Amino acid sequence: MTSNELASHIDHTALKPGTTDTEIRTLCEEAHLFGFATVCVMPYYIPLACAVLEGLGSQVALCAPVGFPNGLHQTVLKVAETKKAMHDGAREIDMVMNVGALKSGHDRVVMADILAVVMAAREGGAIVKVILETALLNDEEKRLACELATRAGADFVKTSTGFGGGGATLDDIRLMRLCSGPGVRVKASGGIRDRATAMAMISAGAARIGTSSGLGIMKEHAGIP
Repeated sequence: MTSNELASHIDHTALKPGTTDTEIRTLCEEAHLFGFATVCVMPYYIPLACAVLEGLGSQVALCAPVGFPNGLHQTVLKVAETKKAMHDGAREIDMVMNVGALKSGHDRVVMADILAVVMAAREGGAIVKVILETALLNDEEKRLACELATRAGADFVKTSTGFGGGGATLDDIRLMRLCSGPGVRVKASGGIRDRATAMAMISAGAARIGTSSGLGIMKEHAGIP
C-alpha cells in the first residue's frame, strides 16, 4: 500500500477535553500535508478547523462527533447537533448509537435514532458513521447493531469512541464487515497507534481508521524515525 493510499484511510482525530486551538491548527496542517481523509474534532472546534483547512486550500473533509461520547442524548439533540456541525463545515458525522436502548431490547428506538441523524445529514450532503461502542456489546448485539444501522441507511459502522473502555479488534472488524450491508463500510477506531495495527485493520475490512496517531503511523510507513 502506498503512503497516499494509507493516508486516505485515516481520520486524523483530536477529541480529548483539553485540546487547544494550537493543537487543532497543527492537526489540520498535518492532515493537509499527508492527505488524510478527514480531520475529526469536537463540534466546538469545527469552525476553527474549517477556517484552517480553507486557508490551506485543503481537500481534507471535516468530521464531527454527535451524541458523543455515550450516545444517550435524545434524538432531537443529535439531529440539532448534526445540523449545526454541517452548518459550521462538517461533511461527515460520527454519531454514537444509543447503546443502552440496544441492550434494553428497544430496537425501534435505536433504528429511529440513527435514521433521524441520517436524514438530517442527507439534507446537508454529509455521510454518517454509527459508533457501536463494541466493547460494551456481545457478538449478538454487534450483529443487531450492524443490521439496524444498515436498515437506517448509515454509510459506516464504527467500533468505538475511544472513551468506552475498549477499542477496535480484528474480530470485531471482521464481524461488522460480515453483518453490514454491502454498501456500508467499516471504521476501526480506538487503540490504533502504529502502522502494523492500522494495516491489520484495513486487511480485516476497515475502510477507515480513526486515530490520534496518524502522524506517527505515516512516519513509520515512510521509514522516518
